[in-house]
Amino acid sequence: MAELDNVTKMYGKITALNGISLKIPRGEIFTLIGPNGSGKTTLLKILACIEKPTKGKVYFDGQLVEERSMPEFRLKSTMVFQKTVLFNASIYENVAYGLKLRGFSKEEINERVRTVLKLVKLEGYEKRSAKKLSGGEQQRVSLARALALRTELLLLDEPMANLDQRSASIIEAAISQIRQETNTTIILATHDMFQVETLSEKVALINNGKLIHVGKTREILEHSRKLTDFARIENIFSGVSCITKDGTSRIDVGDNMQIEASMRRSGKISVFVRPEDIILSKIKFASSARNVFEGRIVEILDLGPTVRLRIDAGKQFVVQITKHSFIEMQLNLSSKVFVTFKASSVHTID
Repeated sequence: MAELDNVTKMYGKITALNGISLKIPRGEIFTLIGPNGSGKTTLLKILACIEKPTKGKVYFDGQLVEERSMPEFRLKSTMVFQKTVLFNASIYENVAYGLKLRGFSKEEINERVRTVLKLVKLEGYEKRSAKKLSGGEQQRVSLARALALRTELLLLDEPMANLDQRSASIIEAAISQIRQETNTTIILATHDMFQVETLSEKVALINNGKLIHVGKTREILEHSRKLTDFARIENIFSGVSCITKDGTSRIDVGDNMQIEASMRRSGKISVFVRPEDIILSKIKFASSARNVFEGRIVEILDLGPTVRLRIDAGKQFVVQITKHSFIEMQLNLSSKVFVTFKASSVHTID
């Protein structure tokens, strides 16, 4: 159905995807797992023909997607984003919008809207304003709008993240039903391992824009149980490790970056550093910590008592600090900072 051949996507100097090659068979639920910023959304956008790759090729049913043919292939897919965007109109108008653009008859539109609203448990709410719905209900409308188009490829970018349990369960059931009743290919990006276990047939693990592993869901869950925690881990780096004279490891993770780790390991390795184990400072200070990298803040997420920051230091780091520290340090986007962590804070993914 869909194939990526050595696809790379650059945004300026930032590599969002790096040499991704992946085949997705028709009619399967295929899951993408990876930490925030790993490249999942970019991959989905390329498959949706919303973005074009910087390098590499994309195929649908064996046909090469070229820039001039992107609008044609775009009609074969639809994408549901984590952040819902609805019009200030009724539920009916929101769900019917894409169908009207594609010239369906009024009778066909009514039938499709009725069918998908029943699927997401919103039948009878056609006239209600979409803007007055809860977050979970709005996401169900968003899914219904996508399902009404009945495209060959359905792309779901963490559609159940941060939803109430009822809405999440309804969306999960709808996805499962669509899979059973149609030949739609569904690609789901998620952090939820329950969804992976209950919905998907194959899984791709992605980190820092690179494909780490692809396999059948059951195979991964049974034989690589530690990988089920992959989606919840931040700051994952893959590279080649060598043992130093003092018995520790030096890991070359690319982009002129080497990470010092306290374990003794050589050869290919994947490691991670917890956000809470990273010290953030505006100046480089004297410390016994072996890993110190200079970078700039590229993303700020306010979580109330804490703030999560994404730092571009050649490789990207996610750091979590208190709101008090964030204000006291007078940080903002593009602020120059230093990322510091101990060799003992570097853990392996086995």
